Amino acid sequence: MSKKVLLIHGWGGSDFPHWQSWLASEIAKNYGKVSFLRFSNIDFPNKNDWEQELKTELEEFKPDIVICHSIANILWFHISNDLHVEKIEKLYIVAPPSLKCDIKELKSFFPCEIPTNLHAKESLLITSTDDPYMTLDEAKALQRALDIPMKVLDASGHINADSGFGEWPWMLEEINK
Repeated sequence: MSKKVLLIHGWGGSDFPHWQSWLASEIAKNYGKVSFLRFSNIDFPNKNDWEQELKTELEEFKPDIVICHSIANILWFHISNDLHVEKIEKLYIVAPPSLKCDIKELKSFFPCEIPTNLHAKESLLITSTDDPYMTLDEAKALQRALDIPMKVLDASGHINADSGFGEWPWMLEEINK
């Protein structure tokens, strides 16, 4: 794979056995170009700090594909609204939390406006029928507001290691298309 892939984790990180960790190693083992950015203070994230760290990584790594998980999607929404971001080829919005999220540790990320420009040529929202952080109705409303395709996984929780997503061959195949 010659595309540069940036993986952006959510609250608490995406360490092994999370699918983002697996995906980073799968890309790297075939000499692919991957950045698995680790933000500061992953358990008590600060939007402004994470936004600056992501901005730096985007400028230095210049990804073609960005794959966000959980609160990283809200971070992408903020930078899409607030900063000049170079357009990427593909954006994957995986398991975003509700825009009404009221988790104390994540309060700096909210409120968040849905962006009118995701700065990607192609985008895909991936959600689950039983994500504890976003209802399917909320996901459908977000998909309509973003005007992008959506893939709904059946009974896959928050699409993380706790819900059985250590290895995720579908995502590896998807980014290699």
